[in-house]
Amino acid sequence: MKNKLILSCLCVIFAASNTKIKAQIMSKSNTTPIAKIIPKTLEKHGEKRLDNYFWLNDREDPEVIDYLNQENTYYDAMTSDTKGFQKELYEEMKARIKEDDQSVPYLYNGYYYITRFETGKDYPIYSRKKGNLAATEEILFNCNELAEGHSYFQLGGLSISPDNKFVSFGTDIMGRRIYTIQIKNLETGELLTEKIENATGSSVWANDNKTIFYTRQDEVTLRSDKVFKHKLATDSAADILVFNEKDDTFNVSVGKEKSKKYIVIASGSTLTTEYRTLNSDLPDGEFKVFQPRVRGLEYSISHFGDSFYIITNKDKATNFKLMKTPENATAKENWKDVISHRKDVLLEDIEIFRNYLVVEERSNGLNHIRIMPWNGEGEYYLPFGSETYSANTTTNVDFDTDILRYSYQSLATPSSVIDFNMKTKEKEIKKEQQVLGGTFDKNNYVEERVWVTATDGTKVPVSMVYRKGLKKDGNNPTLLYAYGSYGVTMDPYFSSTRLSILDRGFVFAIAHIRGGEDLGREWYEDGKLLKKKNTFTDFVDCSKFLIKEKYTSPKHLYAEGGSAGGLLMGAVVNMAPELYNGVIAQVPFVDVITTMLDDTIPLTTGEYDEWGNPNEKKSYDYMLSYSPYDNVKAQNYPNMFVSTGLHDSQVQYWEPAKWVAKLRTQKTNDTVLYLNTNMDAGHGGASGRFEALKELAKEFSFLLDLEGIKN
Repeated sequence: MKNKLILSCLCVIFAASNTKIKAQIMSKSNTTPIAKIIPKTLEKHGEKRLDNYFWLNDREDPEVIDYLNQENTYYDAMTSDTKGFQKELYEEMKARIKEDDQSVPYLYNGYYYITRFETGKDYPIYSRKKGNLAATEEILFNCNELAEGHSYFQLGGLSISPDNKFVSFGTDIMGRRIYTIQIKNLETGELLTEKIENATGSSVWANDNKTIFYTRQDEVTLRSDKVFKHKLATDSAADILVFNEKDDTFNVSVGKEKSKKYIVIASGSTLTTEYRTLNSDLPDGEFKVFQPRVRGLEYSISHFGDSFYIITNKDKATNFKLMKTPENATAKENWKDVISHRKDVLLEDIEIFRNYLVVEERSNGLNHIRIMPWNGEGEYYLPFGSETYSANTTTNVDFDTDILRYSYQSLATPSSVIDFNMKTKEKEIKKEQQVLGGTFDKNNYVEERVWVTATDGTKVPVSMVYRKGLKKDGNNPTLLYAYGSYGVTMDPYFSSTRLSILDRGFVFAIAHIRGGEDLGREWYEDGKLLKKKNTFTDFVDCSKFLIKEKYTSPKHLYAEGGSAGGLLMGAVVNMAPELYNGVIAQVPFVDVITTMLDDTIPLTTGEYDEWGNPNEKKSYDYMLSYSPYDNVKAQNYPNMFVSTGLHDSQVQYWEPAKWVAKLRTQKTNDTVLYLNTNMDAGHGGASGRFEALKELAKEFSFLLDLEGIKN
């Protein structure tokens, strides 16, 4: 790889002229896809909207498939001069990956479990060893063999029976997150004959070793709404329905407590949760409601000893608190405080051990891990010395240990898995992500966190990484990434693939905008429903800050976001297109009003508390005011690369397809506009680890080509 750390003026001129040439070719070429217009009037609240591309909503229509293929052909033709560079980027990123890699083994019920990869193979191998790591390896699943003949393959939901003789698992061969559950006899290696279709893929065993509980989805909306009970060696048609969630704003899941004493059904919406428990020894018993749902009451439960520990927002605990209740008296009037609510600290999760309570907290936008001995003597926090890191507990399946396993990484520090002795305070790095190739040195990079003052005075953090020697002269290509929805925190993380742009002079930045929980629960509340626009204006303000402080300039600033982050991209290019030279929108949620009015689409009804219910006039008007598809207008737009998957169950492919079609007719400048559809995948893109790199190479080549960087 040839590094280019500083772009010369000639490169800037060449990049601009190269983009213009491509745009001129696009405008003159007969291959430019122009979707046909079939006007459809959509009416709500007495108001009418005209949707010229509603016809693209039918994936069974051959004309729709033809249009998507035309867009793919167009993308291939327009980027033909970058295909060699894409291959170079792919090989470069692949070369940094340790191909014969494996996870850190963990001990569960007498076996060490391992996930490993083999050189040249796309998919994982799941295995275990009995008693110790020197024992003979037992292959549970070789996904490379299972994936043969499928353009997409995903295995998930592995669950081992208590006697270690059976494993239940789910497979998805389309990418639409519709799984088939099967059961394998681990003693004989044979698959049992029964198949459970249209499932979420996850299941859990009762302690009798012959009963599993699993969840199924609504066939139309794909909402997880039913929990069934299945007995080994019986026809799945005879499975017993044990719970049916009839509220279409809720989804259900089923799992098992770490103590193994209880099977738990979780039913939740954006604002409300409810749990049901069943003794794992009594699979034919009745589930008992833990605490009946109360709108606005959120809680999660962990069993230990004779009690349940509850993380909850009860009593207006916006940032959540920890409570405790006897296992035979679980209604909320019996809950007692263990850790009180704190206005400036978000309680995210807990891990329970026999001698310690471990608490995952967040304050000032950073993770903290708190160790609390049950005897009350000498609690402390794990020390972290950076401001652009993330640290989280990982696989801790045993109560009877003083060892806490957690992970740590930063924007410039590869991910590590660490075993920490909570008694002696000694730590052992079990594994550090290897970056192959011999050129990576984390000391060559600078990590930085800055605070941006938003339009309303709110301070928004931005995490950045770049090569040493950066000059703040406005000429640095910069990629600004964000998500900003569902309370998802976007912690700083290491990426070996990202080195391909950092080492070519890019600054990479994460805007921790409102809509996530980066700075606590109120940070989320201030970026949803009727405050959603704060998410967009925060991102725009972060962009302006980077320009003002001369990290970059509009000629060199790029924005990226996916899914709900794709909505963010759609909103900001309508609001402030002049700030960006290019935008990457992955599986973007851009047709907000039409989607949220269609309750047959997966996820719609369960998201009213996130975006609003457009059946209500006030929410309708607000959502319409920012919906990217509805607000496309005649103006200049940045260069754009838009990606989607035909089988996407979360953001339907037609949203980005319609958006691009409309943009083609409305944008008034000669920037490039690409729609690239993976015809074999869904929301997460390609399933193989190396196939996914090919998709990333497309995005990187898009950015680098705009900068005139050819190798």
